[in-house]
Amino acid sequence: MARTHPWLISDEFWSLVEPLVPKKRRDPAKTYRRKAGGGRKAIYSDRDYFTGIVYLLRTGVIWNAFPRKEIGGMCSSALHARFQEWSKAGFFKELWQRGLMLYDEMEGISWEWQSADGAGTKAPLARESVGANPTDRGKKREQAAQSLRREWRPSLVRRKRGKHPRQQDARDGAG
Repeated sequence: MARTHPWLISDEFWSLVEPLVPKKRRDPAKTYRRKAGGGRKAIYSDRDYFTGIVYLLRTGVIWNAFPRKEIGGMCSSALHARFQEWSKAGFFKELWQRGLMLYDEMEGISWEWQSADGAGTKAPLARESVGANPTDRGKKREQAAQSLRREWRPSLVRRKRGKHPRQQDARDGAG
Protein backbone atom coordinates (compact mmCIF):
# COMPACT_ATOMS: atom_id res chain seq x y z
CA MET A 1 0.00 0.00 0.00
CA ALA A 2 1.37 3.42 -0.93
CA ARG A 3 2.03 5.84 1.89
CA THR A 4 0.00 9.03 1.72
CA HIS A 5 1.21 12.42 2.84
CA PRO A 6 -1.69 14.31 4.44
CA TRP A 7 0.11 17.65 4.18
CA LEU A 8 0.30 17.63 0.37
CA ILE A 9 -2.07 20.12 -1.22
CA SER A 10 -4.31 18.93 -4.03
CA ASP A 11 -4.76 21.06 -7.15
CA GLU A 12 -8.44 21.46 -6.35
CA PHE A 13 -7.74 22.78 -2.85
CA TRP A 14 -4.94 25.05 -4.07
CA SER A 15 -7.33 26.60 -6.62
CA LEU A 16 -9.49 27.67 -3.65
CA VAL A 17 -6.56 28.92 -1.56
CA GLU A 18 -4.48 30.70 -4.21
CA PRO A 19 -6.78 33.73 -4.68
CA LEU A 20 -6.61 34.40 -0.92
CA VAL A 21 -2.79 34.43 -0.70
CA PRO A 22 -1.57 38.00 -0.12
CA LYS A 23 0.58 39.38 -2.89
CA LYS A 24 3.92 40.95 -2.02
CA ARG A 25 3.63 44.72 -2.09
CA ARG A 26 6.33 47.34 -1.78
CA ASP A 27 5.95 49.86 1.01
CA PRO A 28 5.55 53.31 -0.63
CA ALA A 29 7.03 55.05 2.43
CA LYS A 30 10.26 53.03 2.28
CA THR A 31 13.12 53.81 -0.08
CA TYR A 32 14.55 50.77 -1.81
CA ARG A 33 18.03 50.35 -3.27
CA ARG A 34 16.77 48.29 -6.20
CA LYS A 35 14.00 48.71 -8.71
CA ALA A 36 10.85 46.65 -8.38
CA GLY A 37 11.58 43.15 -9.63
CA GLY A 38 15.31 43.52 -9.02
CA GLY A 39 17.25 41.08 -6.87
CA ARG A 40 17.03 37.33 -6.57
CA LYS A 41 14.06 35.50 -7.94
CA ALA A 42 11.96 33.52 -5.51
CA ILE A 43 13.07 29.93 -5.12
CA TYR A 44 9.81 28.67 -3.63
CA SER A 45 6.28 29.32 -4.79
CA ASP A 46 3.42 30.36 -2.53
CA ARG A 47 2.12 26.82 -2.87
CA ASP A 48 5.41 25.47 -1.44
CA TYR A 49 5.14 27.82 1.53
CA PHE A 50 1.51 26.85 2.12
CA THR A 51 2.41 23.15 1.89
CA GLY A 52 5.16 23.68 4.47
CA ILE A 53 2.75 25.44 6.84
CA VAL A 54 0.19 22.66 6.42
CA TYR A 55 2.96 20.13 7.12
CA LEU A 56 3.76 21.86 10.42
CA LEU A 57 0.10 22.01 11.40
CA ARG A 58 -0.59 18.36 10.51
CA THR A 59 2.50 16.87 12.16
CA GLY A 60 2.74 19.21 15.15
CA VAL A 61 6.52 19.67 14.95
CA ILE A 62 8.09 22.93 16.10
CA TRP A 63 9.37 25.45 13.55
CA ASN A 64 13.05 24.60 14.06
CA ALA A 65 12.37 20.89 13.57
CA PHE A 66 10.97 21.40 10.08
CA PRO A 67 12.68 18.83 7.82
CA ARG A 68 14.20 20.60 4.82
CA LYS A 69 13.82 17.56 2.58
CA GLU A 70 10.00 17.65 2.73
CA ILE A 71 9.62 20.84 0.67
CA GLY A 72 12.69 20.87 -1.56
CA GLY A 73 15.21 22.27 0.94
CA MET A 74 13.16 25.13 2.38
CA CYS A 75 14.56 26.33 5.70
CA SER A 76 12.37 26.84 8.74
CA SER A 77 13.25 30.54 9.13
CA ALA A 78 12.01 31.37 5.60
CA LEU A 79 8.85 29.39 6.24
CA HIS A 80 8.25 31.13 9.57
CA ALA A 81 8.85 34.56 8.02
CA ARG A 82 6.24 33.86 5.33
CA PHE A 83 3.82 32.53 7.98
CA GLN A 84 4.21 35.77 9.98
CA GLU A 85 3.75 37.88 6.85
CA TRP A 86 0.55 36.05 5.87
CA SER A 87 -0.72 36.08 9.43
CA LYS A 88 -0.36 39.89 9.66
CA ALA A 89 -2.16 40.23 6.33
CA GLY A 90 -5.17 38.26 7.69
CA PHE A 91 -4.73 35.35 5.27
CA PHE A 92 -5.45 32.57 7.76
CA LYS A 93 -8.55 34.25 9.17
CA GLU A 94 -9.90 34.76 5.67
CA LEU A 95 -9.10 31.15 4.76
CA TRP A 96 -10.89 29.92 7.89
CA GLN A 97 -13.97 32.05 7.12
CA ARG A 98 -14.04 30.86 3.52
CA GLY A 99 -13.77 27.25 4.70
CA LEU A 100 -16.69 27.73 7.10
CA MET A 101 -18.82 29.19 4.34
CA LEU A 102 -18.02 26.29 1.98
CA TYR A 103 -18.79 23.75 4.70
CA ASP A 104 -22.05 25.55 5.45
CA GLU A 105 -23.02 25.27 1.77
CA MET A 106 -22.10 21.55 1.57
CA GLU A 107 -23.23 20.18 4.94
CA GLY A 108 -24.95 23.03 6.68
CA ILE A 109 -23.95 24.53 10.02
CA SER A 110 -26.65 24.94 12.63
CA TRP A 111 -25.95 28.60 13.34
CA GLU A 112 -29.03 28.92 15.57
CA TRP A 113 -27.72 26.56 18.24
CA GLN A 114 -24.06 26.43 19.17
CA SER A 115 -22.56 25.89 22.60
CA ALA A 116 -19.20 26.09 24.25
CA ASP A 117 -18.16 24.65 27.56
CA GLY A 118 -15.31 25.46 29.85
CA ALA A 119 -14.32 26.05 33.44
CA GLY A 120 -11.83 28.50 34.82
CA THR A 121 -11.62 27.23 38.40
CA LYS A 122 -9.17 25.03 40.23
CA ALA A 123 -10.03 21.41 40.90
CA PRO A 124 -11.27 21.22 44.51
CA LEU A 125 -9.35 18.07 45.51
CA ALA A 126 -6.16 18.76 43.60
CA ARG A 127 -4.31 20.16 46.62
CA GLU A 128 -4.44 16.84 48.47
CA SER A 129 -2.50 14.92 45.83
CA VAL A 130 0.06 17.61 45.05
CA GLY A 131 3.52 17.28 46.59
CA ALA A 132 5.93 20.08 47.38
CA ASN A 133 7.62 19.58 44.03
CA PRO A 134 5.57 19.17 40.81
CA THR A 135 7.57 16.05 39.96
CA ASP A 136 6.56 14.46 43.30
CA ARG A 137 2.82 14.85 42.82
CA GLY A 138 0.83 12.06 44.35
CA LYS A 139 3.87 10.50 46.02
CA LYS A 140 4.51 10.09 49.71
CA ARG A 141 7.84 11.37 50.94
CA GLU A 142 9.13 7.80 51.38
CA GLN A 143 8.16 6.94 47.80
CA ALA A 144 9.92 9.91 46.22
CA ALA A 145 13.12 9.02 44.41
CA GLN A 146 16.17 9.51 46.60
CA SER A 147 19.34 11.09 45.38
CA LEU A 148 22.23 8.69 44.86
CA ARG A 149 24.65 11.15 46.44
CA ARG A 150 25.83 10.91 50.05
CA GLU A 151 23.92 13.18 52.40
CA TRP A 152 26.01 16.15 53.53
CA ARG A 153 26.60 16.56 57.23
CA PRO A 154 28.68 19.29 58.85
CA SER A 155 31.86 18.16 60.62
CA LEU A 156 30.86 20.12 63.75
CA VAL A 157 27.56 19.50 65.41
CA ARG A 158 27.36 23.06 66.73
CA ARG A 159 29.50 26.12 66.19
CA LYS A 160 29.78 29.25 68.35
CA ARG A 161 28.89 32.32 66.35
CA GLY A 162 30.82 34.75 68.55
CA LYS A 163 34.09 36.57 68.02
CA HIS A 164 37.34 34.78 67.35
CA PRO A 165 38.67 33.13 70.57
CA ARG A 166 41.90 35.20 70.62
CA GLN A 167 39.94 38.46 70.41
CA GLN A 168 37.67 37.32 73.21
CA ASP A 169 40.67 36.46 75.44
CA ALA A 170 42.17 39.90 74.84
CA ARG A 171 38.96 41.58 76.02
CA ASP A 172 38.83 39.43 79.13
CA GLY A 173 42.33 40.50 80.10
CA ALA A 174 43.95 37.15 79.49
CA GLY A 175 46.76 37.04 77.09
